Amino acid sequence: MVQKAKILLVDDRPENLLALEAILSALDQTLVRASSGEEALKALLTEDFAVILLDVQMPGMDGFETAAHIKRRERTRDIPIIFLTAINHGPHHTFRGYAAGAVDYISKPFDPWVLRAKVSVFVELHMKNMQLREQALLLRRELEGGLASTDAERSAGGLLPELSARLAAVEEQAEVLTKELSESGAGPAVSTAAHLERKLSGLRRALDALQPGVTEQKSVEPQAG
Repeated sequence: MVQKAKILLVDDRPENLLALEAILSALDQTLVRASSGEEALKALLTEDFAVILLDVQMPGMDGFETAAHIKRRERTRDIPIIFLTAINHGPHHTFRGYAAGAVDYISKPFDPWVLRAKVSVFVELHMKNMQLREQALLLRRELEGGLASTDAERSAGGLLPELSARLAAVEEQAEVLTKELSESGAGPAVSTAAHLERKLSGLRRALDALQPGVTEQKSVEPQAG
């Protein structure tokens, strides 16, 4: 069963939240409401979200201040934020939104199709990233199990080649994901993918070290020529 992504909707007006839910319901993901910046920050303490739709004009803690708190937290700093505003104050206002860490800035009234398409991109990237993380974790656990095993036959048998093949598949997916993120211009998400690739590189080095053929080949190469 595929786990649904969570989308955080932040707006102080219930009718706006209802409209967002109507627009995004077709994505068949989990939509979570927050009626204030404080409520949004509370939800972010325990839940993982694919993207945040954040209203700029809110009483008390506005969207810019809320975004600043989100970006200061290590747990939430890489979550994409799409700012929504009913007032267009010009380029300076838009620049402030991007400076606060937004990946997009949309003025109301917005095109439902455009908003849905933008959100769906970040949902897809989130799901791919989660899949890669789970596969990397599984590989690490299996690799650690192989390291702890004293059964030479198990190490020389099908375990290491199988792990190597599975890791290669994950590495390929990570490369595709990083390319897609770079083309989409989602800066925070790009850094997350790069971090994942570094972890995969560490797994590859550890796995190669367990394979005698790879070690011997690497030690012979410098002597050639």
